[in-house]
Amino acid sequence: MKKTEIHTPGGSGGALRLVAWELTRSCNLSCRHCRAAAERGPYPGELSTEEAKKLLEDIAAFSSPIMILTGGEPLFREDILEIASYGTELGLRMVLATNGTLLTRPLARELIDVGIKRISISIDGKDETSHDRLRGVTGAFSGALFGIENAKSENLSFQLNTTVTRRNVDELEEIEKLASDLGAEAHHLFLLVPTGRGSEMAEDSLSAKEYERVLADIYRYETTAAHQVKVTCAPQYMRIRKTLAEKEGRTLPVGPHGGHGLAATTRGCLGGTAFLFISHIGDTQPCGYLEINGGNVRTTPIREIWESSPVYTRLRDYSQLTGKCGKCEYTDICGGCRARAFEDSGDYMGPEPLCPYVPASMAKRRA
Repeated sequence: MKKTEIHTPGGSGGALRLVAWELTRSCNLSCRHCRAAAERGPYPGELSTEEAKKLLEDIAAFSSPIMILTGGEPLFREDILEIASYGTELGLRMVLATNGTLLTRPLARELIDVGIKRISISIDGKDETSHDRLRGVTGAFSGALFGIENAKSENLSFQLNTTVTRRNVDELEEIEKLASDLGAEAHHLFLLVPTGRGSEMAEDSLSAKEYERVLADIYRYETTAAHQVKVTCAPQYMRIRKTLAEKEGRTLPVGPHGGHGLAATTRGCLGGTAFLFISHIGDTQPCGYLEINGGNVRTTPIREIWESSPVYTRLRDYSQLTGKCGKCEYTDICGGCRARAFEDSGDYMGPEPLCPYVPASMAKRRA
C-alpha cells in the first residue's frame, strides 16, 4: 500500500505547524496525569518577557504555526497578555490552554483583545466527583465551568480537552454530552501517555484492545457531533478512522468540521514532524510526553533546532521506524506514538506498544 519515504526539513514533513509552549510550570492544580508534575512553584529559569518576544520573532521569521500557550497554568504569567499580543502582531495564530479557574470575564475580554483565537479547558469527568478526583483539587470542576461560562459570556471561542483513562472511559458518552451542552466549538480527546506524574497512573492506561474499541466509539462521535472532534496521543485512530470510513463509503475528512484551521490533522503522530514542544526553560522536545531534548532556544536559534536537530530529522525519516511500525502500511497516516515507544523500550523509533494491528506484510508471513 505504501513505501516509507524520507521527509526532509522544510518539505511536507518539516513544516512547523503547531507549537506548544510551556510558558510556566507553575499551576494551582495537582493533576494526577500531568506530564510536567506541575505544582504551584515557583520554578526558576523561566524565559523572560524579552526572551519570549525574541522567540516569537524567531518562529515567525520562518514559519506560521498555531502557538499553544500552555503550562502549568499560563495565566500565572503576569506578562501573558503582552506575550499573546506580540505573537498576534507578528501574524502568529495564538491560542491558550488553561484550567479555567483563573479566567474571569474581564480577562476573557482581554484575551480576545490581544488576539487569542481559542482557549482550551480540560474536563476529565462527567461531574465534580470524577473530575476533581483526577485533578487533585476540590473545586477544579466548578472552576473549569467558571472559566467556560466567562468565556461564553464574552464570545471567546473554547474547546474541551479530555484525557481518557480507565477511570473515566465509561463516562465518555456523558462527557461528550457535556461538551455539546456547554456549547464547545471542539472536543479534543487525549489518550493517556504515562509520563511525568502520569507515570504513576500506568495501571490506568487502557489495553491495546480497549483502545481499539474506544477509538471506534470516538469515530462514531466524530461523525455525529455538531462540534469538531479530534484525537491526540492515539495515532492509530487515523488507521481506524480510515478503515471505518471506507467501510461506510465516506470520503475523509468526516464530521461537520473537516480538518481545517485549528482542527487541522494530517497524520496521527506529529511530534517532531509538524509539532514542537518548548519547555518553560527553553528546552525543545518532539512533544510534551517524549522527553528527548532537541536543543535549547537560549543557546541555539529555533529554526536551526527545528531544521537540523538529529532528533527531529530522524523522526521525519519514517524508514527508521523499527518493529511492526516500520513495516506497517499505515505509517504515513499513523506513525505510532513515539512517546509510548520510548517509555516502553527506550527507543523512540520503536513499535507503538498499544496498537494491536498486524501489518499486512507481517500477516502474510504468518499465514
